[in-house]
Amino acid sequence: MAGHSKWANIKHRKGRQDAKRSRVWSKCSRAIIVAARSGGGDPEMNLTLRYAIEEAKSANMPKDTIKNAIKKGTGAAGGENYEPVVYEGYGPGGVAVLVEVLTDNKNRTVGEIRNIFEKKGGKLGTSGSVAYVFAQKGTICVGKSAADEEQIMTIALEAGAEDVTDEGEFWQIVTEPPSFPAVKDAMEAAELAIEAAEISMIPSTTVACAGRDAQKILALIDALDDQDDVQKVHANFDIPDEELAALEQ
Repeated sequence: MAGHSKWANIKHRKGRQDAKRSRVWSKCSRAIIVAARSGGGDPEMNLTLRYAIEEAKSANMPKDTIKNAIKKGTGAAGGENYEPVVYEGYGPGGVAVLVEVLTDNKNRTVGEIRNIFEKKGGKLGTSGSVAYVFAQKGTICVGKSAADEEQIMTIALEAGAEDVTDEGEFWQIVTEPPSFPAVKDAMEAAELAIEAAEISMIPSTTVACAGRDAQKILALIDALDDQDDVQKVHANFDIPDEELAALEQ
């Protein structure tokens, strides 16, 4: 999992630097609209909405824009009707890829997703082809300089975390989704700087990638990320840390 987790953190930091791009905010708005429409506009009662709002805040999305997205979702303001869809496929080297989408036109979106897979050396699969590899978890990344292992373990486990793993430059705290808010709140209460925090799909097994295959799978993920309807992309690759570090430059 280490390679996959480190790349996810790199992507988060890059996304945070580019957070004012309208495309990033558009994706956050869609997630908030859909969450509010399905579970109501109160984040205290709707955990999915709370997760979506937290991610929007991480992208430096203005409070008024977040409020407007909630209003659209609850019907207090006009808004588009987005439908959640998950696409599954394989990338170069047999890497499993899970793509979360919010779309108002499934026929258009599936064609574009299939085209991206084919152009980047992958293949769109059928429902259930790779989903079994992933499990939904909360992940919170804290820099090594913020806390030592004993401190991070104590705070995280007492707050309800499932595990803490060493991911090189940072500690990764893993939680069950319902425990995610409490663990995140505990990190913030301890004044530990959070590098990234989200509900994600964590792979149970990984595929080792290096060299050309590593470049190809990351190119596929980047292309999928750039598609307007795509919310999140998950994959089970494990790329050596030195290669990921070079790609971060």
